[in-house]
Amino acid sequence: MIRIVAFAAMLASASVAAAEPLTVRTGETWLFSIQRGEPARARKVEPSANPRRGEVKVSVRAAFGTMMTITNNSRIGYTFTAELIDGDGKATAARTCTLPPGNKPALETWPQKAAAVRISAFKPAEDGRC
Repeated sequence: MIRIVAFAAMLASASVAAAEPLTVRTGETWLFSIQRGEPARARKVEPSANPRRGEVKVSVRAAFGTMMTITNNSRIGYTFTAELIDGDGKATAARTCTLPPGNKPALETWPQKAAAVRISAFKPAEDGRC
């Protein structure tokens, strides 16, 4: 009985840890789903990978500062938070547009050069903003 309780507690903590902000380094591409407003089940993939139904794909590149392409293959649009991470690990808030539904890509560009972009706090969007 104690083993069952310990195993259940481990599973509960693992599922909570699975949904947290995602840091995407320049040159990387990731796929993830959204769980409790945070990226979950994130995995690094090749840039040619396509998101399955309910998944989001994000790529960060160094171009004209920092460029992020993000594609949401679900029926719900989202607003979200992005932070630019510099080479020293310092985070700076970055403006983002609404992530549209229906597997349509959104392109975010910032003039600052970043080593990575941290994304989090996904919320269903009523309408678009930018």
